[in-house]
Amino acid sequence: MLYKNVFVEAFSHTLPEEVITTEELERSLTPLYERLKLPFGRLELMTGIKERRLWKSGTLPGDQSVQTVERLIEKTGIDRESIGAFIHASVCRDYQEPATACSVHDRLRLSQNCAIFDISNACLGILTGMTQIANMIELGQIEAGIVVGTENSRTLLETTIPQINGDLSLTRKSIKTIFATLTIGSGSAAVLLTNEKRTRTGNRLLGGVVQANTKQSHLCRSELDVSAGGKGNGQFMRTDSETLLHEGVQTAKAAFQRFCPLLQWNSDSIARTFCHQVGKAHQNLLFETLEINPNKNFVTFSYLGNTGSAALPTAASIGIESGFVQPGENVALLGIGSGINCVMLGFQFQKN
Repeated sequence: MLYKNVFVEAFSHTLPEEVITTEELERSLTPLYERLKLPFGRLELMTGIKERRLWKSGTLPGDQSVQTVERLIEKTGIDRESIGAFIHASVCRDYQEPATACSVHDRLRLSQNCAIFDISNACLGILTGMTQIANMIELGQIEAGIVVGTENSRTLLETTIPQINGDLSLTRKSIKTIFATLTIGSGSAAVLLTNEKRTRTGNRLLGGVVQANTKQSHLCRSELDVSAGGKGNGQFMRTDSETLLHEGVQTAKAAFQRFCPLLQWNSDSIARTFCHQVGKAHQNLLFETLEINPNKNFVTFSYLGNTGSAALPTAASIGIESGFVQPGENVALLGIGSGINCVMLGFQFQKN
């Protein structure tokens, strides 16, 4: 994918006020830890995640997505009537039907001449939505589009903790597939893409690649109903974290080998990166494998955990707002999601 008329106008994010530390989370698992003789502090040591955040009980993803997009509109000054496509792209959604994008679109008072739909692609939802919007802009179908996603980890944690405390069949080996669930946090992020006519920043989206490794689609699976705070069917979210780590990074390596030649970049010409926020083991291996200086990357997992589809764009929003990226720098968005899928996009930053 190469683009000549697409701009990454701005990112925005909103975060919950309630914080739960990894230490507090482990204390809530005291029955499990004592029965299996697990050392307290293990989760933070393994992941580098000190805390994560939770939306208030009863919060629907769409409720928060409205606030995140309002912040984006206020930040950019974009005319609501100019938004030609609106996508809701998180794992979490309000209901199975209709698309969460519909109620959010209505509350945002966007144009009725607007393509509206949801995208589901695990932790790559928002990046996948960006490619759809970019393609529509490049084809001249629309002048601007917004992708938003809100992840809510409260239900997942509140379902998982009592289950694993009460499941006497769990062993030190079998519990490993559930520990990834305890890294999940809540967050909301949005991004506005425009054509050249509508841009005020000039942050040109140069292009990107996608890479699939779907033989590994079994490595992370959740039976939990993520619509309307559903409580699922009593099953855990199970993740083969170690295999997913290595297979995901190898998928990223294959994508990166196509990504750099496409944009005529190399590891040195990439000034800043924003990647999916999983934990320290993932980021260490990813940047070692891609031969990118890890200091070029902006990190949020230590205080937000893994916020799913919102993780990478939230990191981009916070990083850009904090001055992490300077005018003229090449920025790489390095997304990896269970499935396994990979999306890498590159843009040149000019203005916040």
